[in-house]
Amino acid sequence: MSGRQIAVGSPQPSKATPAADPGLASDFTRIVFGTDGWRARVGDDYTFRNVRRCAQAVAEYVVDRGEQARGIVFAYDRRFASEHFAAAAAEVVLGHGIPVAFAAQALPTQMASFEVVQRKAAAAIVITASHNPWTDNGFKVKSPTGAAAGPEMLADIEKRIAAGAGKETAHRPFADAEAAGLVERYDSFDAYREFLRPNLDLDRLRAADVDLLVDPLFGSGSTWLPRLLAGGRIRVREIHSERNPYFGGVNPEPIPPNVDDALAMIAGGHYDLGLLLDGDADRAGAADERGTFITTLQMYALLMYYLIEHRGLRAPVVKTVNETSMAERLGERYGVAVYEVPVGFKYVGPKMIETGAMMGGEESGGFGFGMHLPERDGIFADLLLLDLFLREKEAGRWPVSKAIAHLHEIAGPSSYRRLDVHFDRTVYPALMARLLIELPQKAPTALAGSPVVRTQTLSTNDGFKFFADDGSWLLVRFSGTEPLVRVYTEAVSAAAVDSNLAAGEAIVRGS
Repeated sequence: MSGRQIAVGSPQPSKATPAADPGLASDFTRIVFGTDGWRARVGDDYTFRNVRRCAQAVAEYVVDRGEQARGIVFAYDRRFASEHFAAAAAEVVLGHGIPVAFAAQALPTQMASFEVVQRKAAAAIVITASHNPWTDNGFKVKSPTGAAAGPEMLADIEKRIAAGAGKETAHRPFADAEAAGLVERYDSFDAYREFLRPNLDLDRLRAADVDLLVDPLFGSGSTWLPRLLAGGRIRVREIHSERNPYFGGVNPEPIPPNVDDALAMIAGGHYDLGLLLDGDADRAGAADERGTFITTLQMYALLMYYLIEHRGLRAPVVKTVNETSMAERLGERYGVAVYEVPVGFKYVGPKMIETGAMMGGEESGGFGFGMHLPERDGIFADLLLLDLFLREKEAGRWPVSKAIAHLHEIAGPSSYRRLDVHFDRTVYPALMARLLIELPQKAPTALAGSPVVRTQTLSTNDGFKFFADDGSWLLVRFSGTEPLVRVYTEAVSAAAVDSNLAAGEAIVRGS
């Protein structure tokens, strides 16, 4: 597999795996890829056997397209045994004669996208459950464009997984393949830093006279922002840097209450800005100088404003159905087209490529950029946000809270919150099937006193969105990766948000 040379490093993959997976077809888990890959609980459905089944399907997909010589990139996060699950999957791929580029240590998920593009590889496999609970792990697939594998590619892989249930999986011991030159260990940091330079002046960021707090939530983005910003005037403190597969007892998603430690430190200290990352660093978060969380919808609008106002770009943007209505208002103000897609970057990335978009984003804090990669990159998004606030500072809008107030002056008011209503895994499929029928019948007639004027059935048939005449909305959607129903709302005030969420939860729980 072509690519630059890198140093060999830990962790070491397993040296061998069984040549065949025992069991009858009826004993095998039905594996379905949700909005962002397949995820399950380790030791329950997430087993070495099932990971090998997924890898077998990806390998067959690549071989049938005649692209095995291009190789497959492997990356993994800091979760329990991620490096060993990645090695087991790699051995299956190697058993099909496909060369492998294997991460030398846990890496941010977007580095797999970066490496796929740089190496012109056939695909990437990433072992990560992103911001899921610590009990879970997952399996993501990246396409040759660097974007998340799209619906057609994933449907093909799912069919192969189902067809292969009970059959032996090809495999080649990792150490044997590495000795034969079929495995290259890589570390993306230096190449990624150089990749940033045409689109971001790192020296300018390093020279800033600001105090920055970074929280990677114990994830694989640890040390990346401090290293990228090292060597200048900017003062960076990072917390939760060590590997902790328990993630300190919280879900590694960069939203409250998971980031309350960071918010409290900012509020009690002398920090100008907080930058946050999720467990695999492909999602971003932020807080102002008071320790006030900047919502993911505000982040989308801030980044869109940054590209338009400070970078002079006017290409389209892509947003998911649960993203902010500020995008349309900014689009109308600046003459920028806004495209809406279903939830999941497997829809955002392809739409970005199709439309030549300058940006795409989703409610969970995932942002991709046309100048960069058609995939989420929390590190790059956080750096762009830092650049925005420094430019706003030069324009006299400082501290950060003042820059955010300016955004709302031109994009309109926006208060936002999401509520996750959890259910037992055993009853979730039946509950989802029932609610998909009942929810339209229980549609609210008003949101915080404003009449509901429109109901939208999501094109993915996994939820409904209700619109009020004041521009507020309420979205009820079933997660494709966890046993929960998500209730989202964007409204003109915090009080309206509370009212809307209460109404949405009552609908979901049937009360």
